[in-house]
Amino acid sequence: MDQDAVTAVVDRYTRFARDEAPGRSRVYQEWALRVAADGAVASVLARIPDTHRQPPLVFAVLRLLGAPTQMGDAWAEWVVANADAIVAECGRRSLQTNEPLRCAALLPALSLIDGPIALLEIGASAGLCLYPDRYSYRFRSADGAATHLDPGDGRSAVVLDCDVEGEPPLRLPEVVWRAGIDLQPLDARDPEDRAWLTGLVWPGEQGRLERISAALDIAAADPPVLVAGDGAEALPALAARAPRDATLVVTTPGVLAHVPRRHRGAVISAARSAGRWVTLDAAGLHDAWNRPPVLRPGGFALALDGDVLASVDPLGAWVAWHPESKQRAQ
Repeated sequence: MDQDAVTAVVDRYTRFARDEAPGRSRVYQEWALRVAADGAVASVLARIPDTHRQPPLVFAVLRLLGAPTQMGDAWAEWVVANADAIVAECGRRSLQTNEPLRCAALLPALSLIDGPIALLEIGASAGLCLYPDRYSYRFRSADGAATHLDPGDGRSAVVLDCDVEGEPPLRLPEVVWRAGIDLQPLDARDPEDRAWLTGLVWPGEQGRLERISAALDIAAADPPVLVAGDGAEALPALAARAPRDATLVVTTPGVLAHVPRRHRGAVISAARSAGRWVTLDAAGLHDAWNRPPVLRPGGFALALDGDVLASVDPLGAWVAWHPESKQRAQ
């Protein structure tokens, strides 16, 4: 056994238990603590390729394979007994967290773009972020003011709640074509794909499972065009299929963090060449900003064509509109 790999697992899962799981999932925090303390369990996880060893991915696979949810020796013994299946399943899976709430963070940027819109997402998973026009929104400000947006046919089964600071433009886009690229696209109509996507929801996350399940129903009723491939390589051919009388908008919401740094520039260049580019990214993820982002702690940058418009929660729970962005909204 590669002791360096075991040490890396212990360090990674210790950080996860300390910094990421508290307040979000007690089950995952306890599992991570046991990994960090149990050499036999850590050795199993060290056999997984490091690009497929993230705690949320590994833990979702454990649940998919039937791991007992209660903590204790029985859980650790189950992991060791099922080591081969765990390693194989993790090796063929990837983190495909498809959070429709991110549409609340994308909406201010989409509101600045004249429609109709042809929407194309890189890293689309099952395409749940390709339906910003099919969801309802409830934006709340600190002073109690609220903005409610619903599709033309009424309140959606997916209602996205978002705290907002400042006065971003907020309107539903007119999306006439929707498509996505993913290394392993998921089909909202396929029971196994639905099970995997809902299984990526952490135990204890309130409301998220219901939101994703309802969004899957919307996508299944009107599936987007999804192609398998590398974002930069597959984009030109897919973009050429978009309606010519629509504005092509390429989105990269949270996906660039999963692209090796040496390849990010190619993805960004392809997106900007194809049409308007909307992204949600950590400030240090790349240097394609027109000006260096100054963000709220813990926030991602929402940007349109490299112009940072707002600090946003990585999963869309809040939007802090930047004062200088008002000029772009005019």
